[in-house]
Amino acid sequence: MAVIYRVNMSDLSIRTEMPGVKYAQTGGRGLTSAMIAAEVPPTCHALAAENKLVIAPGILTGTGAPCGGRLSIGAKSPLTGTIKESNSGGQGALALAALGIKAIVLEGRPADGKCYRLIVNTDGVKIEPADGLVGLGNYETVGKLLGEFGDKVACISIGQAGEMKMAAASIAVTDVEGRPTRHCGRGGLGAVMGSKGVKAIVVDPEGGQRLIPADADTFKAGAKKLNTALKAHPVTGEGLPKFGTNVLANVINAAGGYPTRNFREGQFEGTEAISGERQHDVILERGGQIAHACHKGCTIKCSRTYLDKDGQYVTKGPEYETVWAHGADCGIDDLDAIARMDRMDDDFGLDTIEAGATIGVAMEAGIVPFGDAAGAIKLLEEVGKGTALGRLVASGAEVLGKAYGGSRIPTVKGQSMPAYDPRAVKGIGVTYATSTMGADHTAGYAVAPNVLGVGGSVDPLKPEGQVELSRNMQIATASIDSAGLCLFVAFAVLDDSTALDGICEMLGGLFGTPFTVDDYLAIGRATLAAERKFNAAAGFSPADDRLPDFCKTEKLAPHDAIFDVADEELDQVFDFVE
Repeated sequence: MAVIYRVNMSDLSIRTEMPGVKYAQTGGRGLTSAMIAAEVPPTCHALAAENKLVIAPGILTGTGAPCGGRLSIGAKSPLTGTIKESNSGGQGALALAALGIKAIVLEGRPADGKCYRLIVNTDGVKIEPADGLVGLGNYETVGKLLGEFGDKVACISIGQAGEMKMAAASIAVTDVEGRPTRHCGRGGLGAVMGSKGVKAIVVDPEGGQRLIPADADTFKAGAKKLNTALKAHPVTGEGLPKFGTNVLANVINAAGGYPTRNFREGQFEGTEAISGERQHDVILERGGQIAHACHKGCTIKCSRTYLDKDGQYVTKGPEYETVWAHGADCGIDDLDAIARMDRMDDDFGLDTIEAGATIGVAMEAGIVPFGDAAGAIKLLEEVGKGTALGRLVASGAEVLGKAYGGSRIPTVKGQSMPAYDPRAVKGIGVTYATSTMGADHTAGYAVAPNVLGVGGSVDPLKPEGQVELSRNMQIATASIDSAGLCLFVAFAVLDDSTALDGICEMLGGLFGTPFTVDDYLAIGRATLAAERKFNAAAGFSPADDRLPDFCKTEKLAPHDAIFDVADEELDQVFDFVE
């Protein structure tokens, strides 16, 4: 039976409760957002005791659902001030699900400022001092924990950035090999975990078991439909396994939407050198691995293992967003330098998008010149040292930009825009502007129809149709995040109706009741409604659902495009929320 553990870090107590009817048929983002919206004062400081950190596997996680191993972590964000759910692969969600854990909720904060670790197993949750882990990066932290508890456990941890409670801090989740390469990156939730005094959570699934669907036959039929659709789709069955997420670099660059040098240009002359195709060749030449699964049960396998010139492991991927943020956005075309920065981000516990975008803003401010890979690496090294400059870098692009008197800061609600320029890909611009969590491509991936021709086609350079596109994508994405499925299953869902049928059959089989497409999308609508209401109570209004001014006034080459979706239209994205 599913259980929720409430861990109070103020008095170091642990309380066990059943989910009840309210939370019985939800999970992942649906659960984290519902709990934060119901229990956290919207106007509280994100690092105060009143904030909570909710860690929840998805509804289908642990059932054997294809690509169903996603973990959601939610809180009020110290970066944006909004509600936040951050999502990750890795083994953490599967390990929690195997123990029948619906959620772990971190509450309060230790008055003594001490650092602790949580040990989670079939006996429950135990709080222990973590003095020996203080000040360590994620790699050394996880190495010590695996040495103590064995290589079958999953670890959820923070690096130095989280300990320092920096607003761009991430939460690391170990992958199949036990490396801290998968991150709940966006929104600074690592700082919230740090404010709770929790350095690491060790999850030992030994003795646990897979969730048993109420109707196994229906569940298996649905899983087969989804898996077949994923294998047949050219993106999930061919492109992502072979070239990884960075297959998008050449595609988005050709479309003129590849943000370059702090969003000043839409194409980067060095794209080929950092492209997914080039990355693929380098990885194979050095004996690395392509088509790597970040968690057991992943059938897409878009991850990879990157080695240096001497054949030594450096990092995963790096992923498309990471390559862009530390590459084109900074004018850098050196894959090895980008891989090194990715490793540093993961070790210090930084969101790679925010870290790279912040370096881009630092370059705009003249701290180091565009294209200076060595200078960018030195900026990241400052984070590990905890210097004043390092703390600015770890606080995100908006804070650093303001500190240096910048006016061209590519953020929405304090969070950096990712690797698609909203002037050339206007659907994603609507998502950036209106997402409940600040600029976030994963909140509603309008790039699929705008550029990739997946799920139909909406002209990326015209404002028409973009609001409806983003709205539908945001609803569907919230449902996917709640189910615990990888966002990339959406490619198959958009082009093959049997994929969505398969998801609904898995959910119906799990619950033992018929589950329709309307039921599935209702999860997303309810989740977004809860998030919007929280943000409104926190003081956010339609005036906050806007892109930076330069997106509306500066023409982006090569299309000389501006973002011209009317404010009145942006205000209609969430017209389904009462």
